[in-house]
Amino acid sequence: MPAPNAITPDKLARLVASPRAPRIIDLRDGPTEAIPGSLFPVLLDPTQWGYASGSSAVLIDTDGSGLAVAAAAILRSEGVAAEVLDGGFAAWAASGLPTVSLVHLPPRHDDGQTWWVTRARPKVDRIACPWLIRRFVDPQARFLFVAPGDVLTVAKQQQAEPFDVADEGVFWSHRGERCTFDIMVEAFGLDAHEPLVRLATIVRGADTDRLDLVPEAAGLLAISLGLSRIHSDDHAQLEAGMAVYDALYRWCRDAQGEKHNWSSHQPARGKVSS
Repeated sequence: MPAPNAITPDKLARLVASPRAPRIIDLRDGPTEAIPGSLFPVLLDPTQWGYASGSSAVLIDTDGSGLAVAAAAILRSEGVAAEVLDGGFAAWAASGLPTVSLVHLPPRHDDGQTWWVTRARPKVDRIACPWLIRRFVDPQARFLFVAPGDVLTVAKQQQAEPFDVADEGVFWSHRGERCTFDIMVEAFGLDAHEPLVRLATIVRGADTDRLDLVPEAAGLLAISLGLSRIHSDDHAQLEAGMAVYDALYRWCRDAQGEKHNWSSHQPARGKVSS
């Protein structure tokens, strides 16, 4: 039974990477791995974080009895529904729940965000990768879309991490038959998380014209091309695409066994007594 104003690792795990996930605030000093979707505040004073009353947050420290307790209490005094992760990061890791490796995370800007840059007019990989980053790596990440020939220049000028660009100096790109999404799943240490492994196969099939890999690849390609026709603004397309990948991830996580057909939804016939 968790302490008051605490949440268990299993319960938090059901919320991670969902659109309604609470802010996950990691207060540990210099971690190399974290709970997916964690934020790392630049300021130590919770009253300076600017979280609106009525929002929710989960505070993380090493074992659930350190800085997280006071920070959660301060946030609750500001009207934020703040809880402490019961047992802290140690309990999360001991439960075998997925963690994100921060080794390959690009440097953060002064606002605490990571900045990324890629080619304009995204289709599959360039929507899937931002979804992965925002849901699992950096919820506040900023994405820049520019002409293909400007990606590396903007990356250098703005200290933004380039991705999905065919250049030998770019880490986040296709390798062999694997697409950029595959590389990110692996490099961020998420390749043991089975739902993301399933999703990566779908993305790879849609992005590399290998629609035979899984049946869902053709559907993702059709939806992605349709979104690119609907939206002339890349950021509007990204926001619309977030919902697509949220749905695919939840299907990969816990809905594959559910079937849908006309007969399964027919009302049961009542027995007529003689």
